[in-house]
Amino acid sequence: MSENEKNDAVITPHDTRYLFVLPFSTDRVLARRFLASDRQVAGNIRFGKILETLDKVAENTALAYVNRFYPEARVVTAAIDSVVVRNLADTTHDLVFSAQINHVGRSSMEVGIRIECLGAGWGHLATCYFTMVARSTEGGEAKSLTLPPLTYAQEIEVKRYRKAEQRRQAYRDSLAKAEEMPSLEEYLFLKKLHMEQEAEEFRGIRIGQLMLESTQRAYPEQENVPKTVFGGYLIRRAYELAALTAEMVAPDRVVPCQVNRINFNQPVFLGDQLKFIARVVYTGKTTITVQSDIERFSRGTHDKALSNSCLFTFRNVGSDLQPQPVPPIYPVTYAEDARYLNAYRQRVD
Repeated sequence: MSENEKNDAVITPHDTRYLFVLPFSTDRVLARRFLASDRQVAGNIRFGKILETLDKVAENTALAYVNRFYPEARVVTAAIDSVVVRNLADTTHDLVFSAQINHVGRSSMEVGIRIECLGAGWGHLATCYFTMVARSTEGGEAKSLTLPPLTYAQEIEVKRYRKAEQRRQAYRDSLAKAEEMPSLEEYLFLKKLHMEQEAEEFRGIRIGQLMLESTQRAYPEQENVPKTVFGGYLIRRAYELAALTAEMVAPDRVVPCQVNRINFNQPVFLGDQLKFIARVVYTGKTTITVQSDIERFSRGTHDKALSNSCLFTFRNVGSDLQPQPVPPIYPVTYAEDARYLNAYRQRVD
C-alpha cells in the first residue's frame, strides 16, 4: 500500500484493537513478579505492576495507529483519566488486556482498555481510559502531530466516542469546580470537622500525620524512549507509596478501588532526582483517598517541576474482601482543607 493509499484508508476503532496477555498460568516466574504476598490471601496481586503494564499497553495501542502516518513518531501518556476496579485478580489465572482507540482529537487519542481474567468464575476486572499524545522527535525537539480522524461506523463506536467526549468535558468541569468556593453544605461540613478538634477529649486522626515521602534518582534501567523514564514505572512507584500511606489509617487491609486521575505534567530525564510524596486526603465510609505527587529535580540546571499528580482511592476490606469501616480524618491547614474538599467532591464511599 502506498503512502497516499495508507492516508486515505478508512480506519475504524475496531482496526486499532490490541490484545496483550499476562500468561500467569504457564509462566510461574512472571507470576511471582506480580505476587503481592507469600501468604494465601484473596486478590493476591501487585496492582502497581498492573498499572505499569496498562501504561505500556496504552502506548503500544496508540503507537500502532500513529505509526501508520508517522513511522518515526513517538507517543506519550498525557493522563490516565480513570481506572475503575470491578473485581480483584490473582496470579494463578491469565490476565487479558483488550485495548482500542475510542476517540481521536487533533493530536491526542483516548485508549480504552478492558482487563479480564481467564478461568471459571472469573471475568471483567477493570476498565481503564488513557489519554495519549503523538509527538515528533525530528530535530531533537518534541512537537505535537496532527492526526487523521477515525471513522466511527458502528453504533457502539459512536457511543464510546461520545462517552470519551463526556469524560473530557467532565475533567474540564472538575478543574473549574476545584477553583470554586465551598458551598454552604461543604463549608458547614469542614467547620464541623474543625470544631470537633477543639474538644478536650478529641482523639481523632489529623491529616498531617498521614504522609510518606521517598526519593531516588532516575537511571537508564527505567528508560523507555531515549533519555526519558518510563511513565508506567513512575506511576507504579507512586501507587505503591500511596498504598503504604493508606495503610496508616486502614484498620484492616487496603485494596485498590479506583484511580481517580493521573496527570503526566513533565517528562523525567535520566539523572533527575525524584521525590515521591503521598498524603491521605480524605476517608469515606469504607474508602481512603490518597494524593500522590512526583517532583523531579534536575541536578545540572537546578530545574524543579511537578512530574505527575495522582489521586487513588482504596477500600478497607476484611479477609473475605467485604468492605469495612474506616475512621474519619481531620484537616487542620488551609491546604489540607482544599485537598480534602477536592477528594470529597470526587468521593467513592
